Amino acid sequence: MNFSTPVELPSDLPRFTQADELLLMGSCFATNIGALLADARFRPDVNPFGVLYNPLSVSTALRELVTGRLYKEEDLFFFRECWHSPMHHGDFSSPFAEEVLQRINIRLQTAHERIHHLNCLMLTFGTVWVYEQKSTGHVVANCHKQPESVFTRRRLSVQEIVSDYTSLFSGLIARNPKLKVILTVSPIRHVRDGMHANQLSKATLLLAIDQLQTSFPGHVFYFPAYELLLDELRDYRFYADDMVHPSPLAVRYVWEKFVQTCLSEDALEIMQESENINKALSHKPFHPESDEYKRFLGQIVLKIDRLNKKYPYLDFKKEKDICHIRLKQ
Repeated sequence: MNFSTPVELPSDLPRFTQADELLLMGSCFATNIGALLADARFRPDVNPFGVLYNPLSVSTALRELVTGRLYKEEDLFFFRECWHSPMHHGDFSSPFAEEVLQRINIRLQTAHERIHHLNCLMLTFGTVWVYEQKSTGHVVANCHKQPESVFTRRRLSVQEIVSDYTSLFSGLIARNPKLKVILTVSPIRHVRDGMHANQLSKATLLLAIDQLQTSFPGHVFYFPAYELLLDELRDYRFYADDMVHPSPLAVRYVWEKFVQTCLSEDALEIMQESENINKALSHKPFHPESDEYKRFLGQIVLKIDRLNKKYPYLDFKKEKDICHIRLKQ
């Protein structure tokens, strides 16, 4: 008997190794996948603006990364005893403007240096509802709990998203023909909008992504994170206590499907070998001063050296330092 409705995974998704340059942006689902990629020895740049929810804020952020924009104090505003950027998450906010600018510009500079060398750009859209500042007409990425009267709230259309990203992707791909873009829709429901409005929002995102796939064959792809959680894991045990966000188990399940469809054989081998090394280092010996344990540590160092010879882009400095410290004890 089958107790679930399996989601068919795309067979044409690009496959990556730990040597590839990856940038993930969008909702907190992108943050979750980015953390798992880092654990798997990838070197992803994840949300240099912090969590972003709507497609227009994501595209604005990407354009700022391309141009290498640096923020100045006039780009910030002071509210509730802190300085904020309307384009950045509250993690960047501070009572001191200089501190905010330093946090923002360091992240922007790092991401700018990588943007034109990317192998994969993974964008996760959360909602089509946006907030426009009445004073400027600009869509903000974060309201920072300002009064709703400061903003006009509206819903993006499919054509608005497609037009914006057609222009953005055309420029990115022209400068970097090897670039692959993976689009996903966050499975997190925006219950504040109401369930019907949330469904309209997700449907708009899905329709826009479908058109972008058609417009950029071989460059733009869709990974069904939304469908995996809502159709295949159709059970509240796969949600956190708020009944909205996916549970850690659900995130791991979607991650396994991502690994299955997007990682190369070399990447899987590196993941397995890295896991073996970490398990070996977590082993607590009965006699850490014994020759037997020192030989055991020496074998770990040799295994790391063999992996580094085969995959020189891997960084095992932390693990080798642990081995050398224990060998001297």
